[in-house]
Amino acid sequence: MPSIRRFTRPVLAVTVAVAAATVGSAVAITVAAPASQAATCNGYVGLTFDDGPTPGNTQNLLNALRSAGLRATFFDEGQNAAPNPSLVQATASAGMWIGNHSWDHPHMTQLSTAQMNTEIGNTQQTLQQATGAAPKLFRPPYGETNATLKSVEAQYGLTEIIWDVDSQDWNGASTSAIVQANARLTNGQIILMHDWPANTVAAIPQIASGLASRNLCAGMISPSTGRAVAPTGGGNPPPSSPTPTVRPTTPPPTSPPPGGSGCRVTSTVSAWNNGLTNNLTITNTGGSAVTNWRLTFTLPSGQTITSGWSATYSPTSGQVTATNAGYNSTIAPNSSTAIGYQATHTGNAAAPTGFALNGVSCGS
Repeated sequence: MPSIRRFTRPVLAVTVAVAAATVGSAVAITVAAPASQAATCNGYVGLTFDDGPTPGNTQNLLNALRSAGLRATFFDEGQNAAPNPSLVQATASAGMWIGNHSWDHPHMTQLSTAQMNTEIGNTQQTLQQATGAAPKLFRPPYGETNATLKSVEAQYGLTEIIWDVDSQDWNGASTSAIVQANARLTNGQIILMHDWPANTVAAIPQIASGLASRNLCAGMISPSTGRAVAPTGGGNPPPSSPTPTVRPTTPPPTSPPPGGSGCRVTSTVSAWNNGLTNNLTITNTGGSAVTNWRLTFTLPSGQTITSGWSATYSPTSGQVTATNAGYNSTIAPNSSTAIGYQATHTGNAAAPTGFALNGVSCGS
């Protein structure tokens, strides 16, 4: 495990072939090698990224993960989250889980109990303010822990998460070395990576292909066991991946988009042999807020939703209703929210059609 703290945070951007959500009429469809999030999984591993958010790189990493159909846990530092709440929100909206990594990455075991409380408590508050939910996972910097630190973590309801495999990306590991480190993961295990290295972003497509070749999927880290498991809606409520659920029989009142062209929906589909992910961007183009939104659309024949993020989906095929996740229930004028789902298909990986927001048809 790393014993030396890096003293600089290189802000590096790389060009990665990803299918990013665009504002326009085109639907981007990328057909790639089978993604790690295939419908059949023989095990789950925990991909984790420490030290973010990093302006100039976090969004590249999120784009790469979403394009590859991967989900991960981001252990953010309070000092980086506080000035970049939009990046924390983007992480949650992309379907990732967010954990606490202290305020400024000290050697926690060298601190007093009061200092430990400050490091953890201030970061909890900052991340909760950004996402609407307090983290349930804590990763101590350098993996250093003791009984005092564990007792402070417990006061905040946090589960301590270390790692099984160190990618060494913090130490200048090459892209191929990072991919090889991920290849050592077995069911339930967790790998340490970081939010800021460009080589880590570049490694994501190969990491996805490698996991798929071993029938492993990128899962969530269970707050109960501290191991990687299938996404079940645990962890942070905002970025959770709940199984499709039936929406309430008496939904809360909604406000429709003003006018017949007050909304726009774009799809970014990443497909493989029998599965796909679709990242949807819902934009309110009207002049007033849309509240308690529900988005309806029709899936192509043969597609069935197996999981989703930032919304609940019911039913799982045919005409589907995506209902807001609570924390993202309001879309301000000229603003967007991102949701998405994973689905199986029988050969037709096209994007859905017939989008309507609170009963009003949307453009694309």
